Parts: sequence; structure tokens; C-alpha cells
Amino acid sequence: MNNEAKRVALITGASSGIGKDFALQLLAEGYVVYGAARRVERMGEIEAAGGVVIAMDVTEDVTMTAAIERIIREQGRLDVLINNAGYGQMGALEDVPMEAARRQLEVNLIGVARLNQLVLPHMRSRRSGKIVNISTTGGKCAGPLGGWYFASKHALEGYSDSLRMEVQQFGIDVIVIEPGGIDTEWGPIAYGSAQEYSGQGAYSPLVTSMLNSPTLKRKLPPPRIITDLLLKALKSKRPRTRYHGGAMAGLILFLKRFLPDRMLDRVIMKAIK
Repeated sequence: MNNEAKRVALITGASSGIGKDFALQLLAEGYVVYGAARRVERMGEIEAAGGVVIAMDVTEDVTMTAAIERIIREQGRLDVLINNAGYGQMGALEDVPMEAARRQLEVNLIGVARLNQLVLPHMRSRRSGKIVNISTTGGKCAGPLGGWYFASKHALEGYSDSLRMEVQQFGIDVIVIEPGGIDTEWGPIAYGSAQEYSGQGAYSPLVTSMLNSPTLKRKLPPPRIITDLLLKALKSKRPRTRYHGGAMAGLILFLKRFLPDRMLDRVIMKAIK
């Protein structure tokens, strides 16, 4: 690509895992890449590869507004927004403090929605753009000890459907990617919060079973599995509305589609015990 033809992408949650892989691969594809995260000190590899590092907290409007203003000032456009920032708040719903629940929704849903609000006027003016919201198979199929996380991703799925129908008239695609199990920092952080809030008390046997489950300890595929889906979506003139990949992703979505709720409950509970 020459400089005039280079597409510009903003990736949130780019300091590790899937977001970091997204950034490095899009740089290799010739994109101008802005990688955003709170932990800017962890994005040296992106910077070394030619990316631009931005400090952003998706719960702080001022940092999101400043980031979009900078990108438009420097590039005059933003072609791709990848909403990847997020985390998993685990713990029994009875135990998780409401303050923690609110933060989960603020990061995984409200932050996404606000950043999209900031980006859409620029995409509409060009009548093109792609917004990619990173969900999870848990956005379709919930399990125990992650109610607020699953709620945030179920909400993200519905939000994405509405947004897609609203903005398609302006040539903007809204794409949802639903990862299954992927080898990132997500798991240790999320399951640590389950231990913190529900490791003692009425739900502790369930937490212990989950943490010792062979399903949880299985080897997971690398982030590149999801990056390949992203590249496929970005290269398509008419991308699918949803893509999924990673450990057990296809199986989980298949079972959710065809099994009655109580039968699916039994399958899920058996898998974590």
C-alpha cells in the first residue's frame, strides 16, 4: 500500500493477548495501527513494529475523545475500529459486589458504545468503515460463576445487532467475533476473581470444581486463530455478521442452538465438575 491508500485501524485492549496479535498482524498487512490500552508500557513491541501507542481507559471519556481526535487530526480518517478491551468478572452472582458488576458493564458494554459514538460521525462522512466488537461464545451460552461477564457479552451481542441495522445505510459494517477458549491472560485473571469472591462460603465447592476441571486445564490455541478471523472479515467486501473460533467454540454454539435449556445446563455443569 502507498501512504494514501493505507487504511487506519484503532484497536483497544492492545497491550496483550488477542488485541496485541491483532495490532501486529494488521501492521504486517500494511495498516496504520493505533494500539490503545491502559498499560502503555506493555506495547513496546507494537511501537517497534511501527504502530502508534495511545493511553486509553474505556471507562474515561476524556481518554477516548482525545484518542479519536488525535487519529482524525493525524490521519484524516479511521477505517476500522476493533473493540477488544474487556475482562471477565467471575464469582457467584450472590457474592459479586454491585460495584464490581457495574464496572464489568461499563468496560465491556458502555465503553464500547461510547467509543462507537465517537467514531461513527467520521465513518458516516466517508460512507465506509468497519466496527468489530469482540464478544465470546459466552455471549450466546452462559455458564455458572460468570453471570455479570456473560450478561455484558449477551448485551454486546444485542447492541451489535441494533447498531448493524442502523449504520448499514451508511456503508458501515458491524462485525461480531465470538472467541472460544484462547491462550491469553484472560483466564487466570477471571478465575482469580471467582476465587476472591466465592472461594469461601456456599459456592466454594462449585468454584473448586471449576478450577480443577480438566476442561479448564486443556491446552488452548493461540490468539492467531482469532486474528485470522479478523483478517478474513476485513478483507471481505460483504463480511459475515458473526465469526467464531477457538477451543470448543463451534460445539458450544451448536449445543446452545439445539439443546433445551435444562439439558444444556446439565451438559455445562458436568463439563466443569
